[in-house]
Amino acid sequence: MKILVINGPNLQLLGRREPEIYGKLTLEDLEDQLKQVATALSVELEFFQSNHEGDIVDLIGNAPQNGFSGIIINPAAYTHTSVAILDALKGAGLPAVEVHLSNVKSREDFRHHSFTAAACVGVIAGLGFDGYEWALRSLVKILNKND
Repeated sequence: MKILVINGPNLQLLGRREPEIYGKLTLEDLEDQLKQVATALSVELEFFQSNHEGDIVDLIGNAPQNGFSGIIINPAAYTHTSVAILDALKGAGLPAVEVHLSNVKSREDFRHHSFTAAACVGVIAGLGFDGYEWALRSLVKILNKND
């Protein structure tokens, strides 16, 4: 089982950008933590981070042909603006879980709406790095049920 983990704009700044919201750990720390969980679950992960919407759309659109079974995505700011990522997720037809480090419902009003959530089997927000772990565990359970 191969799962694509996508992180959107500015997540390369983890550890430096607003640590009071996002914490002091880096994107590399997050990937290392998820790799440990993936090993325990016997799944393969591929990580991708981009600040460019089109690159994310292309990757999602090609995910089925590239052998991915599911997607974990933190669209970051694109959550609230991107119909293109929504359409790519729908078009790919793979189960996806949306994840956010912060509790977007406790932040600015514009962060309360997610376009991309409509194409996801679930959304996890506000649990920091642990949210990615729960997204991975949930997605693996979903994929195992579909086998």
